[in-house]
Amino acid sequence: MYTTPLSTLISSCSLNHHSYANDTQLFLSFLPTHFDSSIDHLHNALYRISSWMNANLLTLNSSKTEFLLIGLGKQLAKINNSSLTTTYSARNLGFILDEHVTFSDQISPVSKSCCYHIRHLRCIRPYLDTKTASTIATSIVHSKLGYCNYLYHNMPKPQITRLQQIHNSLARAVVKAPKSSHITTILRSVHWLKITQRIEYKLL
Repeated sequence: MYTTPLSTLISSCSLNHHSYANDTQLFLSFLPTHFDSSIDHLHNALYRISSWMNANLLTLNSSKTEFLLIGLGKQLAKINNSSLTTTYSARNLGFILDEHVTFSDQISPVSKSCCYHIRHLRCIRPYLDTKTASTIATSIVHSKLGYCNYLYHNMPKPQITRLQQIHNSLARAVVKAPKSSHITTILRSVHWLKITQRIEYKLL
């Protein structure tokens, strides 16, 4: 309730925004040729936001304020942002977005975390029945693979393949199958969709 007026202020600056707890994100879309005027507009909005915060005994944490410029390589090449410090990627509610929206910075830590849990699942798998193993796999690993996975729609095939390989490894760990076993049969036996199908299902 205390920060509700901030949304009104940001909207009055003709900016889109999203707020969650004490985290506020501003969104501005522009053509490369309008870069300078758009950045001036953003600076003016940030000044007004900072002034509002000071007046309400709040502080804009500049050390945690990031500017992410998202676009195609050709678009970003047209922009001279030497006077502006940008970040290559930024975290948005646990999901990492990069400037080219390749999701590489998101996929890598997710893959590492999932593989870590799969290794531990294999260690305790001999002491579990199939249903318990499947429950653990779903709650610990599937939750990571499925988090915001609708953003992966139309993602480059190599990235999808990385996720599918993790998914396959998890399924084999659940049913105690060797790496050489046919994955389609295993996925069908545990009633799991493939990664692309899981994405489409989430979108639907």
